[in-house]
Amino acid sequence: MTDVIFREAVRADLPAVIALLADDVLGKARDFTEVDEAYERAFADITADPRNHLIVADEAGELVGCMQITYIPGLGRHGAERSLIESVRVRSDLRGRGLGRRMMEWAVDQARQRGCALVQLTTDKTRADAHRFYRDLGFVASHEGMKLPLPFSAL
Repeated sequence: MTDVIFREAVRADLPAVIALLADDVLGKARDFTEVDEAYERAFADITADPRNHLIVADEAGELVGCMQITYIPGLGRHGAERSLIESVRVRSDLRGRGLGRRMMEWAVDQARQRGCALVQLTTDKTRADAHRFYRDLGFVASHEGMKLPLPFSAL
């Protein structure tokens, strides 16, 4: 895992990224493994938005991890920008080897360099291992998050 680079995803990475998303206990129930129009549209929207970054961990041309980083401007904290990290995945056969830690440290460093005042993320309440992982990185469960699922509608 020493030669892993972090870079912006390109369209050719999309099949591997959605495979990483689906290769997960929760992802199996909500993500697909084949690229369809919805994934194409989402990828195009993410890459067109300068505040959104789909990052992949690339080891010798093979994708071994991914995450999405969104920079959110706000008036709170005296007009500070915050970094939101979502969809963090490490290939299942490589978990436990430190790649997730390297990915998160890289993402936090990017936020620091950008001048963000805060890095935030959400993690499902059922993910006890993830909670421990994020706490070990210095994250604090300071807020109670809420979500409202909306019915799917194709645009």
